[in-house]
Amino acid sequence: MDHGYWNDWYIGWGWFLWIGIWFLLISSFSHWGYSYRTHRRYVANTDKTAIDILNERYARGDIEQQEFVKMKEEINKS
Repeated sequence: MDHGYWNDWYIGWGWFLWIGIWFLLISSFSHWGYSYRTHRRYVANTDKTAIDILNERYARGDIEQQEFVKMKEEINKS
């Protein structure tokens, strides 16, 4: 009996190969998307200057006004 190429491919375990290929493609694209977003988030946070970080700490209430003024003067000296 002559089945032809596609019939032989899908009758056996060939369909399992296609499921594996699709799984690898989807997981590769999802991994790329996750790592791309994570890298962008990390790079965006590294562009801050010392003054920016000091202002954020003061805005959160981590440091008092006297400390803020003293540290700001020290940063501006250098």
